[in-house]
Formats: sequence, C-alpha cells, structure tokens
Amino acid sequence: MAQRHAPPPPTLPRRRGIRLAPSAEQASAARRSVAAMADSDVKALTGGLELPDFETTAFTTPPPLAEAKVAIVTSASLHHPDQDDFEPIDTGYRVLDGSRRDYMCGHWSPNFDATGIALDLNTVFPIDRLDELAADGTIGEVSDIHLSYAGNQFDLSGVRMDSGPAGAKFLRDHEVDVVLLTPV
Repeated sequence: MAQRHAPPPPTLPRRRGIRLAPSAEQASAARRSVAAMADSDVKALTGGLELPDFETTAFTTPPPLAEAKVAIVTSASLHHPDQDDFEPIDTGYRVLDGSRRDYMCGHWSPNFDATGIALDLNTVFPIDRLDELAADGTIGEVSDIHLSYAGNQFDLSGVRMDSGPAGAKFLRDHEVDVVLLTPV
C-alpha cells in the first residue's frame, strides 16, 4: 500500500497531542457520528466557527504565468487506487500523479454528492484544462505532481499547522510556482 504523505508518522503524536491519522477507533466513531448528520446538522455545527485572523500572510511573487509551473491542490479527497483512502479526521494529503487518470474520490460524508466528479473529473481537478493552458502557452507547464486533502474536516488545525505547510514545502521542493486551489 502506498505511504501516506503527512508529517509526522501516525504513530507519533502531533502538536497539542492530536494525531494526524486517526486510530481505528477514532475513525469508526467519526463515521458513525457523521453518518447520522443531516445537512442542517453540519451547518449548525460549523456555522459559528471562528475564522482565524492572520496578522501577516505568506505571499511570494511568482514568475509570469507563461513561465510558471502550475500544480493543483484540491480538497476533493482524491487518491489513486494504490494509495490509502481518506479516513475521517485524516488531515494528511495524497500526492497525485498528473500523468495518471485513475483518480478515486474518497469523501466519506453522506452529505457529499460525487455525481459531478463521476461525470467530469475537471469539476474538482481541472487537469485537462491545465494541459490545454500549457499547450497554448498561457501557463509554462503543468506539474507532474499535485496534492489532495480531505475537505470534510471539522478541525483544520492539523492541516493549518502540519500537513498544509508540509504540502507547500513539498510543492516548492518540486519547483512548483503557482497552485490552483479547488475547494470541494
């Protein structure tokens, strides 16, 4: 089975004692609680969440788009068949190979309708559109690697503090200049 890409390994505790990958017991409990939630329950649970206020933002000036290497970062819970599926409270990410088209959707929420993804993957992962933009010179090139996270998270501290910065570093290490974010 392919390795998950989320620091630190699931057997080590993360900041504040929260693990990046859920235990089997945590995953089972999360599945049971989410399976019973209606859309109105999810809205009620998340409606009052405070948004963080950042005093400064990380920003760099990328090269012109016609010279930039572009990757996709999606929260559509996509993965390849040979990679681990996303589990509830899994804040890690999966590295997607841009040359493959065998993506699977790993959303486990009963409130998520995957029909659009089944009809056209480009609704959540516009890889074909990026290939077209590279072919006509609008962007420099399409990265051969992309990242996918599970967007159905209630506690985003694991992504914000750990796997998000790790994913950004991973992309920078692969000389990605610009990311196209596709929130799902």
